[in-house]
Amino acid sequence: MIGAGSFGTAIAVLLARAGVRATLQTRTSVQASTLAESRENTKYLPGVELPPPLRIESVANGVSRADFVFLAIPSTALGEVIGDMSGRGLGRANAMVSLCKGLVPPDGATVTTILRARFGAHRTACIGGPAHAQEMVNHGAALVAASLDDRLAEGLAAIFTRAGVVCEISSDPIGVELAAVAKNAAALAAGATEAQGLNAAGAAAGHIFAEVWRYAVANGAQPESMIGLAGAGDLVATALAPQSRNRRAGELLSQGVSAAEIELQVGQAVEALESVRLLAKAVQNSGFPAPVTVGLSRLISGELPLEDWIALVRTTVPMRSGRRGWWRRLRWRRVSDARPAS
Repeated sequence: MIGAGSFGTAIAVLLARAGVRATLQTRTSVQASTLAESRENTKYLPGVELPPPLRIESVANGVSRADFVFLAIPSTALGEVIGDMSGRGLGRANAMVSLCKGLVPPDGATVTTILRARFGAHRTACIGGPAHAQEMVNHGAALVAASLDDRLAEGLAAIFTRAGVVCEISSDPIGVELAAVAKNAAALAAGATEAQGLNAAGAAAGHIFAEVWRYAVANGAQPESMIGLAGAGDLVATALAPQSRNRRAGELLSQGVSAAEIELQVGQAVEALESVRLLAKAVQNSGFPAPVTVGLSRLISGELPLEDWIALVRTTVPMRSGRRGWWRRLRWRRVSDARPAS
């Protein structure tokens, strides 16, 4: 597990509890020594004991012993982390699994797109779904393991099931990733608009989800990913969580706090502050209208005043989908899948 933030630490704890040989790698040797001595990540996951079997070391120790390499890092740091991975002992069989819920600069590519080009589809996967870290280690979660390689997705699901976590299997990594990006942007948008009323907050989130939905499907994502655990499920969890970094960031934006100051007040990285900009760029470059997503990006950068953002949310009429009968086709597909084979 590369990355000892809240989510990475929580996953490592669950795996170690389940008897999986797990190693949590920190950015520096000082961080590793602190965690190893205290057996608690007081900054990111306070009150949770790090199980004795969980090995803790710095990322400099390499990954030669790993079957699965989990990346629990900001997506903006992906290039730096994987750049010298072969020099850290990465073999040809190690699976690379993204826990990131953001996009990669400069063009807003999804993490698995970058990993797939570098390591191959059969070695690349991502994890999504509603999984608030503190709650996950105490009450469980509902994850999604997605890969273009069915065996890899099934293997990951089996590991998480062993750890007591419900895990859906998906063959749609790009849909799962864009669903996560959409839910972070939507939660931030709802937080920025909530003071204007729940209707405005709901409209802001709904507009963004619809805009990303069209972009995702056009890029090969399965629509089910946006309405399942990775999309709607994760959105509800993020929007309702009192400790949600993205919603809190939106609330601070509405109070006039600059994006540069928000992470200092939140005390952790708020990935949506950067991923919204990348998302708006990617959607625009693809030729899809995304006025609310672009407006949110401009609000974050300070280019769009809050009152103009509110007016944009209240007056934007969503583009009508040209895919008539989509819901009927989706329902028919689900019914067909549920029928026993003859």
